[in-house]
Amino acid sequence: MAGWTDIAWDGWVARLPSEWRAYAVLARLDRSIGSWLLFLPGLWSILLARPLDAQAAWLILLFGVGSVVMRGAGCVVNDMWDRDMDRRVTRTAGRPLASGALRMRHAAGFLLALLGVGLLILLQLNNLARALGVASLLLVALYPGAKRVTWWPQAMLGITFSWGAPMGYAAASGHLDPAALALYAAAFAWILGYDTIYAHQDREDDALIGVRSTARLFAGQTRPFLAACYTATVGLLALTGWLAGLGLPFFAGLLLPAALLAWQIVTLDIDDPAGCLRRFHLNRETGLLVAAAILLGQL
Repeated sequence: MAGWTDIAWDGWVARLPSEWRAYAVLARLDRSIGSWLLFLPGLWSILLARPLDAQAAWLILLFGVGSVVMRGAGCVVNDMWDRDMDRRVTRTAGRPLASGALRMRHAAGFLLALLGVGLLILLQLNNLARALGVASLLLVALYPGAKRVTWWPQAMLGITFSWGAPMGYAAASGHLDPAALALYAAAFAWILGYDTIYAHQDREDDALIGVRSTARLFAGQTRPFLAACYTATVGLLALTGWLAGLGLPFFAGLLLPAALLAWQIVTLDIDDPAGCLRRFHLNRETGLLVAAAILLGQL
């Protein structure tokens, strides 16, 4: 794992004005996967709550932009908490706060700007969705501390990243029901699994500095743990479809994302950080296939 990092200072970030580049990396704009994974539970719930019409399209746009903004805000909070720890981990040592490219005052100002944009988006939603959005800020603030006190920080991320499921459902329908809660649980189990894969990139460094994770907790038993997480994901998605009255094409459509989840389990090599990252990235396609299945189920 020596020298491994997923920070991408090259690519399109390198074409930004020099004074913007560190902020782009701080918000993880060099890596869109986190925004996609935050967005997908919201996309599922919007599609589940209403047919794809102009209002649904508007909500999808709002949640898409909001996912980029709030994922960026969450990353800023995380890096403010973890800047000293990040310097000691190979993958994260190049982060702007850890490396000294930005100072805390820069990060704080940037965070306020991101939260301001997030507030403007939140004000476009109904009252229930607004309340859920405000509640999510507490989760965003608490997540970075989880790795210091529990072996289950991936569960805290699951609670936080899957929040788009009830929030999107509330925004699209004005209420919550058992189908929304089952979808939230499915998203939680999915995130718990894929973030465990992601955490294996840092497993050795985390052991040296005392950071806890489900990757360290399960180590060589990660594959059966993933099997449990992903089986729960598919089962809860099926329950969601049943509760929402989706048609048979939804259940048939679930076979493709289920196959991708199974492939991650079977082919995982926890000692290959680049391979872990590729399997983590595959969850974007997995989530999009779930969204397609929901659409099929409404035909």
